[in-house]
Amino acid sequence: MTKKLHCLSAIELNRAFIEGQIRAVDIAAYFLDRIRIHNPKLGAFLSILAERALIQAEAVDLKRSQGKPLGRLAGVPIAIKDNMHILNEITTCGSKFLKNYRAPFDATAVHLMEQEDALILGKTNLDEFAMGSSNENSAFFPAHNPWNVKYVPGGSSGGSAAAIGARLSLLATGSDTGGSIRQPAGLCGVVGFKPTYGRVSRFGLVAFGSSLDQIGPITTTVADAALAMEVIGRHCPQDSTSLPLPPESYLDTLNNTNMSEITFGVPWHFLENLAPESRSNFSNSLDVLKGLGAKIIDIDLDICKYAIAIYYILATAEASTNLARFDGIRYGERSGQAKTLDDVYELSREEGFGAEVKKRIMLGTYVLSAGYQDAYYKKAQKVRTLVIRSFERAYDRCDAVLLPASPSTAFPLHSIHDPIQMYMQDIFTIPANLAGLPAISVPSGFDNNGLPFGLQFIGPRMHDVPVMQYAHAYEMATLYTRKIAPAFEEP
Repeated sequence: MTKKLHCLSAIELNRAFIEGQIRAVDIAAYFLDRIRIHNPKLGAFLSILAERALIQAEAVDLKRSQGKPLGRLAGVPIAIKDNMHILNEITTCGSKFLKNYRAPFDATAVHLMEQEDALILGKTNLDEFAMGSSNENSAFFPAHNPWNVKYVPGGSSGGSAAAIGARLSLLATGSDTGGSIRQPAGLCGVVGFKPTYGRVSRFGLVAFGSSLDQIGPITTTVADAALAMEVIGRHCPQDSTSLPLPPESYLDTLNNTNMSEITFGVPWHFLENLAPESRSNFSNSLDVLKGLGAKIIDIDLDICKYAIAIYYILATAEASTNLARFDGIRYGERSGQAKTLDDVYELSREEGFGAEVKKRIMLGTYVLSAGYQDAYYKKAQKVRTLVIRSFERAYDRCDAVLLPASPSTAFPLHSIHDPIQMYMQDIFTIPANLAGLPAISVPSGFDNNGLPFGLQFIGPRMHDVPVMQYAHAYEMATLYTRKIAPAFEEP
């Protein structure tokens, strides 16, 4: 190999392995070494599965030597967000509550990738139970932005985005409840794709907001995200929300779009408070798309100004229900101070959950309580329906909606203390979750401090393939995905 392995895409590395240019054990060793060198200052991984990765690599090498068919991800190093189960490995969800919890089964997405001969390197950092926008809510340590380690990588999939941004892995999984794939992907200068709700199985994902959660890939290129979706975008009978549809072809159709036939909608009124530097980057991105022949029109998505309020009613209500299972009885930590059954419940949760998780559980319990369910929860569900209808009207006039991935580039660690200001980091990503739409963030340039921006494409339900095509066309016209954070360019 003449090119450094971390400078390759997942597709390029897979091809090099299949052609016999490199062994899988050498690939695993190379990336494990990068993790050993760089993770202490990056905090991207909570656990490193070196032995597992090397055993898998040896098995894949043996398959190749015997001339057996190789999987779509043969030789590709991947990282798994630590709220997804890997059989017999620890799943912490970034929480002290589950620091010793060993998964009894594989998440469907993990199983599908291992079936395709992927090399799992480890579990990545996240905000506790995926609740956060900066990865500062991890119970263990924060992850850092590879473009400047004094800044946040975004959240909640901050560890996965940081790992890809620093090229400690070439493919990672994330989960997206309100933007937790796209926002950190945007802040770390990588690609993050949230599929249509139900396109990827949630079986084996520790639930936060069940009507919002979706697993998706974080990668260095759109083509790599397309490859990942061809592997994990399959119906799963163990997930009642999994769409009973056949797999789609992403890679073969990436270049099939004539951009001169595409119309993008921009909700300018919704973006009226966008900061000047972010607005300039967004406008430049629109100019790129116009240069490709696309038409840009103004659309009305003003209802989305209520997205944060709706989300923090619905998501917290679902979280309070989902997290009720963590009671110190069935699994997870049990308080050593407990003397009665009530003590076990109360003290285990008091000692096990972090401040942000407690805040959301309390809020969710409140909005579901007697006397308040109609005023808050049911009303939020009605406004969610209005958001869905607003997008449907927009798609009568355009093929996809364009938004920034976040209101700004990454911010310094521990610099936001107002919870509302932190929640507003997801203002442009939450609408796609409320409506169950496919959306992707693609790198779109850098600010004056060298921190990345992300551009977001949001398509109608089940238009995952076209959304990927639009993002790929933009990527090919800009090539921002070729850039690697300077501190991590060398092995």
